[in-house]
Amino acid sequence: MPPVSINVLPIIDMTPFLNQDPSDAELRASTAAALHNACVEYGFFYLDISTYVDPGIPAHLAELGREFFHLPQAEKDKITLKNEDGARGYARLKENVTNGKADNHEGIDFYRPVESPDRTRPLWGENQWPAIDGFRECYEEWVEKMKALGMVVMEAMAQGLGMSHEEWSSLRTKVDDSFWSMRIIGYPPLPTDYDGFSCGAHKDYGCLTFLYADPTPSALQVFSSRPRAMALADPSLAVQLGSEKGVWINADPIPGCVVCNIGEMWEVWTNGLYRSTLHQVVHRSSNYRVSYVAHAHCFVVSIKVVTASRFSLNRIGTLRCGRWLLP
Repeated sequence: MPPVSINVLPIIDMTPFLNQDPSDAELRASTAAALHNACVEYGFFYLDISTYVDPGIPAHLAELGREFFHLPQAEKDKITLKNEDGARGYARLKENVTNGKADNHEGIDFYRPVESPDRTRPLWGENQWPAIDGFRECYEEWVEKMKALGMVVMEAMAQGLGMSHEEWSSLRTKVDDSFWSMRIIGYPPLPTDYDGFSCGAHKDYGCLTFLYADPTPSALQVFSSRPRAMALADPSLAVQLGSEKGVWINADPIPGCVVCNIGEMWEVWTNGLYRSTLHQVVHRSSNYRVSYVAHAHCFVVSIKVVTASRFSLNRIGTLRCGRWLLP
C-alpha cells in the first residue's frame, strides 16, 4: 500500500450560509472564498456542520448500519440487489468491483424514488430497506438534510466563483431537485495477504458527495498532486500514479464534520478549475468500520461552464451523468 501523509485537508465552517443572517455578509464572503480555495487546491475538504446537525444523529445512523451488517448473511440477502433493478439493495462482501479487483466491503445502495417503478429497467426499481426499527425513517431524514446542505454548498461555491445573483438563481433552478444516491458501507479489516483494497481508487462522477464515517482513523485516503498539498506533505511520501506525482492524504473523521468532495460534473462545469479527486479506502484496523455517503448527481441538466480565466459563463449542451450508473 502507498505511504500516507498526515491529514492536511481544510475545514470549512458553513454556519454563515446555514443561518442566512443578513449581517453575516462578510462572513459568507469569507466562507465562499475558503470553499473556493479548497475546491481549487484539494477537491476534498471537511464541512463543519455542528450547528446544522445534532452530533448524536450521525453516530446513531452508523450504529443502525452496523446493526444491519452484523445480521446473519441470510437475513441481509433478503434485500439483495437481484430483487430489484440491480442497483438498489444489498451487495455482499467483495461483490463491488473497482479497477478489476473485488472491494473488501459490503453495502446497501439507495437511490431517489422514481415514478412508476419497474425493476426490469436500469435504476428504475424501488429501494429496499432493512427490517430494523427506525432504519428507514432515520436515513430518509438524513437524505433530506444532505439535499438541503447540498444547495447551501452549491450557493457558497457559486459565490466563490464570482457568479452573480442572477447566474446563481439560474443554476439553482437546474439542480434544486437532483437525482441522489446513498450508500451505507461496512468494512471488515482488510486481510494482510489480500491483493486489493477496502475500496479501490476512484473519482466520483456526480456533483457533490457528503461522507460520514465512524471514528476509525487511517482508512479514507485522498490522492493529490496539487501544489498546496505537496507543499504541506512530507516529500518522501510522494508517489507516481500514472502521469501524476502526488501524495496520499489521510481524511480521518473529525467530530461535527462531514467530508465533502466534488465530482466530475463540477470539473466540467468549471472547465477544469475544480477537479474531482482520486480517493480510496484502506482499512487495516481490527474493528468493523461503517460509513455512509450521500451523492447529489444532478442527473441530467443543461448548464453553463464557468471558465477558469475569467468567471464568465459559456453555454454548453446537456450533460448526462446517468450513464455512469448503468451496468
